[in-house]
Formats: sequence, structure tokens, C-alpha cells
Amino acid sequence: MGAAVAAEPGGDAGADPYEAAGPAPLGVVRTPTGRPAVDALLDRLGDADHLTADGHLDVYEDVHRGLRAELTSLDEHPAPRPYDNRS
Repeated sequence: MGAAVAAEPGGDAGADPYEAAGPAPLGVVRTPTGRPAVDALLDRLGDADHLTADGHLDVYEDVHRGLRAELTSLDEHPAPRPYDNRS
């Protein structure tokens, strides 16, 4: 079936040849949108800069939920004003 890969002489056959890099900021500049709630959510993406890759998902999902809620709120109609009888 499959051929076995021979280890290099003097090497450790079980060692991972790639060492994971630690968390590092990407340096992405976030331009303000003018909507404080959206800006706060986009700033939250910076939290992923200090996490290992396996922690990014929680941040991304949180921001995604918040952005969806903000978009949904744009479709909501304001509550009707109470009838004001001034006659």
C-alpha cells in the first residue's frame, strides 16, 4: 500500500519539522466606520493578535455575531409614535 518514510540519520522520526510561531499582531489598520458599535466590534478583532491560532475562532465568531446583529438592526423599523392629539 503506502511506502514508509525513512527518518534522516541523526534526526528524530517523531519530531514535528514545523515549530508553531507564537501570537503576533498582524498590524492591520482599522479605519473607523463612524458607527461606534461597528467600530467597537472591529477593534475586537485586535484581540486575536494576542491569541494562538486556535483562539482566533472564538473572537471571529463573536465579531461576526455582533456585525450580523448590527446589520439586522438596520432593517428594523422604529416603533410607531404615540398618537398626539393636539386639537
